Amino acid sequence: LAAKFFKRVTDILSTQKVEFDEKAVAAVVEKHFPDFRRTLNELQRYAACGRIDAGILVNHTDFTLKELVGYMKNKDFTNVRKWVGQNVDIDTNVLFRKFYDTAIDHLKPASIPQLVLIIAEYQYKQAFVADNEINTVAFLTEVMVECEFK
Repeated sequence: LAAKFFKRVTDILSTQKVEFDEKAVAAVVEKHFPDFRRTLNELQRYAACGRIDAGILVNHTDFTLKELVGYMKNKDFTNVRKWVGQNVDIDTNVLFRKFYDTAIDHLKPASIPQLVLIIAEYQYKQAFVADNEINTVAFLTEVMVECEFK
């Protein structure tokens, strides 16, 4: 199924006269499979830059939570929301995992079990959401409200 989808995507890109590197397109299809909508949205976003090439394969998972956690600690919803908007390319599952892995650095120990429950809830919801950004902001808002920061 992924191979058929890849073929269809490359046909669409060719028809629309978008220059692309097949390896880069294949990587996007593989990364987001079976979420066809997300794959198409990502490719459309990359195509807006003029060409889909290996430049899109840069690892976007290397980010720090320091700035975001600072906003959350100060209950600064506006900047939390802005941070999410500026970092829409971060995979939500990577964000969830990063929160889980670094919880001891940012939260009081009594809040970590609550964080785990919130992460589990939003991981489940992620499969059904229409707008990933809204779900991510909801996740961060719940963590901001329910957990105590160091």
